[in-house]
Amino acid sequence: MDAQQHTEREPSAFRMIATLGVAGFLAGVILVSIFQWTKPMIDQHRADALEAAIFEVLEGAHTYTTLRVEGESLAIVEGETDQPTIYAGKDSTGTLIGFAIPNEATGYQDIISVLFGYDPVAKKVVGMEVLESKETPGLGDKIYKDDDFVAQFADLAVAQGIQAVKPGEKTAENQVITITGATISSATVVDIINNGLAEWQSRIDNYLAESETMAQNDTP
Repeated sequence: MDAQQHTEREPSAFRMIATLGVAGFLAGVILVSIFQWTKPMIDQHRADALEAAIFEVLEGAHTYTTLRVEGESLAIVEGETDQPTIYAGKDSTGTLIGFAIPNEATGYQDIISVLFGYDPVAKKVVGMEVLESKETPGLGDKIYKDDDFVAQFADLAVAQGIQAVKPGEKTAENQVITITGATISSATVVDIINNGLAEWQSRIDNYLAESETMAQNDTP
């Protein structure tokens, strides 16, 4: 009799599965609700961080215009867009001073996301900010914590492309000294900028030429 009562008190397999299913459903609902609640705040934080980075890599910029790809040139973004974008920075007088270009690639551990400033007249990179990185703390994170490394991108010639070199090997103004112990991560930053320039440089040149032509046509 006792054995029979014990058996009857044991929950059935169906009841256990149903309980787990309900618990999983409720957990999913909670996670989705939290995501929907926090997403606007996360998006706003990213937008604020991007804006701050634009003004950081383009010293002297007071405003910026978002541009997207249009054929072999660029066009101003109107509304939302899924296309890749860059940012034209202007000073307080409205004069264009350069472009902030985002790009990313896989580093030693994970994706490294970078924003760099580009002066199309001088053909120089004029600033670099790491937007996101999960590289090894104490080593790979030096790509944004090592001031000497970051400073190399404040006035960097890029007409012939950028070269990553080891300490003691720099002989040209287009070379960047990598970080000992974080060679892969720091070399990846160089690759990110080179690839970003390869993607955007000709379009930027075309956009500037078109803008100059339009300005001349508007002159009485």
